[in-house]
Formats: sequence, structure tokens, C-alpha cells
Amino acid sequence: MNITIHKHTVGPFEENAWIVVNEDSEEAVLIDPGDQQEVFDAEIEELRITPVAIVNTHGHLDHIGAVKYLQDQYDLSFHLHAEDEFLLDQYPQHAQMFGVPMQGIPKVTDYLKPGETLYLANLNFRVIFTPGHTPGGVSLLLGNHLFAGDTLFAGSIGRTDLPGGEYDTLMRSIVENLLPLDDEVIVHSGHGPDTTIGDERESNPFIRQWLAKN
Repeated sequence: MNITIHKHTVGPFEENAWIVVNEDSEEAVLIDPGDQQEVFDAEIEELRITPVAIVNTHGHLDHIGAVKYLQDQYDLSFHLHAEDEFLLDQYPQHAQMFGVPMQGIPKVTDYLKPGETLYLANLNFRVIFTPGHTPGGVSLLLGNHLFAGDTLFAGSIGRTDLPGGEYDTLMRSIVENLLPLDDEVIVHSGHGPDTTIGDERESNPFIRQWLAKN
């Protein structure tokens, strides 16, 4: 597997978006393109790649801002878990609530199914169901790379005080669905720096507290 991963931190919420490139086919998958569509246009042109799909770990407004534009501009499929589609419908209210400009509402073309393998850009992405931050949150495993959205952060976890969030559900998602992965798996989070499963197993205070009580 000959891939490169390009990280872009975009928008007022400093959300991490990802362009995963298969260097053999020069095709790419966009993960959580949350804002600043021009950043993606420029990268696609500079790298001379062909985007083939957009996959979102969840549907919060800071992760979907550029999806509609990119979907239309490059005729891309858009993959999201069905349980998060309500967040797309509520996008206008959430944008107003947080005082950020609303962009187009994307159209889901393919619903993510827990445990399935997405074959996109000649790459295999395993869909891991990780609800808790949102009802339909997922993480995407590609080799030893995990795109965890806002489920797991370096030294922290996703918020559960937003619509659809639930703390116990989130912690079970992390402990039961992510911690069984190899320690060497690199976690690409929706905000902040990368980490690894091993580092979070060892030192994440939320995980340690949960395990001590359960």
C-alpha cells in the first residue's frame, strides 16, 4: 500500500481534514473536509490527483462545510452513517447558533455500515462504529492509520454535550472498539495532534479513569 496522507487544519474550529492519496493510482479520498474549499482545490491541483469520494466520520458542522462544494465540483460520492443524517438537516440552526457562515447542505449518496470495508481509490477502509460523540460516529482504519474523527484525541476524548452525544456510549466505543487495535496504530484525530492507540491506552486520563471504574 503506497499512500500519502495530507492534513489540513481548516475553519474557525481548527478541524483536521485529510486527503488520503493512493500514489499508485493517483486517486484520493477526502475525509472530513470541514471548511475552506479552496484549500482542497489547490491541493488537488498541485498534487495532480483525482478525488473519488468523501467520507465523513460524523456530521457536525465543523466537519461538513466544504463537502457540498467538493461533492458538486468533482462529482464525488459522500459516505456518512445514517444515524448522523439529522445533523445535516440541522446544519442551518447549528451554524446560526455558533455564529459561523453556513455553506451548502451535502447529499449523502452512500450510508456507512459498521464493520464493512469501503473500497475507494483502490484502498480498503474498515468502518468501525464509534458512536458517543454523535449517534452515527465512525472511525476509519486504513492499514495502521485510524481516522478517529472526534471520538479520541491525544490525551482526551470527544465532547458529549452536543446534540446526540452520550458519555457512556463514547467510552464504550473507545474501550471496546478502538483499544483492541494494535498499539502502533496511528490515530488521526479531528482536532489537535496525532497520537497512537498505545499512547492513549497508557496515558489518556479519561480511558484510565473509565477502566478503573469498570
